[in-house]
Amino acid sequence: MSSGEDVGANLEAGETLLREAAAGDADLAVLPEYFTCLVSSAARAQAAEPVPGGAACDMLAVVARESSMWVIGGVSELDADHRFDTTPLFDRSGDMVARYRKIHLYDVDLPGQPPFRESATFAAGTQLVSHETELARIGLTICYDLRFPELYRGLMALGAEAIVVPSQFQYQTGKDHWEVLLRARAIENQCFIIAADQWGTFGRPEQGRRSYGNSMVVDPWGRVLVRAPDEETGVWFADLDMTELRRIRQSLPALQHRVLGLSC
Repeated sequence: MSSGEDVGANLEAGETLLREAAAGDADLAVLPEYFTCLVSSAARAQAAEPVPGGAACDMLAVVARESSMWVIGGVSELDADHRFDTTPLFDRSGDMVARYRKIHLYDVDLPGQPPFRESATFAAGTQLVSHETELARIGLTICYDLRFPELYRGLMALGAEAIVVPSQFQYQTGKDHWEVLLRARAIENQCFIIAADQWGTFGRPEQGRRSYGNSMVVDPWGRVLVRAPDEETGVWFADLDMTELRRIRQSLPALQHRVLGLSC
């Protein structure tokens, strides 16, 4: 997706994409981070809703139930006086069965751009979250988390076999780091990585903000199974072969050879 500031239009676009995924017999569909609103941090915070209970979660739940499909999407959550960058997971019945709040907030200073300060409007989560499905145990992460391998190692230790990464990854860093990091997380944890990213420019033109796109799915050997272009809205499909995951973990038992626990 390439989300803008119109929440209603973004919800409509997200629903269209989810239903396209369902029409292609998808079992699991993932929308990007901030799919409901992508402008300034203040606008994203203003668009925050209860999770569940807001319009975004209501839409995700309806599509999940009507399509009998697992659904994930990145939303801005309002909880009392706090706002979180949140990924909810809905099961085939439309029930929210897991919710992950982004642990690592994006506070950086990139050359040629105004500073990013997610911590100015969002609170950080504190818990690793995974959930068992009939497809695989799914681990939940968001965007900047990708740079912190200990989080992914922790999810693997909890049994995760597929880890989702709803993202709004910056073009400036994405062109050098996005694929490398996704493949590294897949290889070192011998799991599938499912990364849905925003694409296109956003915010005021003079700020030069642009999302990288290139949504992709990577297998446990580090092979890219499918990759979207850097500028295109649509749905891309990949088959997750759990037999292949087990074969890789058995033939190259690196996960069994760990001696430093979650620190390695």
